[in-house]
Amino acid sequence: MRARIATAIVASFLAFVAGGAFAAGTSTTTELTSKVVKAQLINVEELIRKEKYSDAISVLNGIVETNPKEADAYNLLGYSYRKSKDYNRAERNYKRALGLNPDHKGALEYVGELYLETDRRGKAEETLAKLEKLCPSGCEELEDLRKAMATDGQTSKANW
Repeated sequence: MRARIATAIVASFLAFVAGGAFAAGTSTTTELTSKVVKAQLINVEELIRKEKYSDAISVLNGIVETNPKEADAYNLLGYSYRKSKDYNRAERNYKRALGLNPDHKGALEYVGELYLETDRRGKAEETLAKLEKLCPSGCEELEDLRKAMATDGQTSKANW
């Protein structure tokens, strides 16, 4: 319920600010939408840190409904579903994120972890190979997926 109220408040704010800024000619609606979405994603990350996955899912579903090309939102939605043990929805959202941005390192890491959690190590290894190509000098997502593979898919809360 709170998430819906928060989403409604943010949507109202966006409409108000977008209207005023557009009339003043100082910014575009797209730029404002992007800033509001980024702020919402920061709030969602805090919900995830607190393991409030249901609340995060509610907010994220609102974001992707109004911003269907927001790969980061689909990635976090996949993460929240995965942590809620809803693996089908998790995978569907990771694939949406990767459909929008095939090089999304976070989505690659997390879908690799999902593959490990669902006993598909071969798929996890394929995903690891993609991350190795994207991060030839290394990156956090690559290291985290390597650690998950070394510990047989058990990821820690330290990632948040």
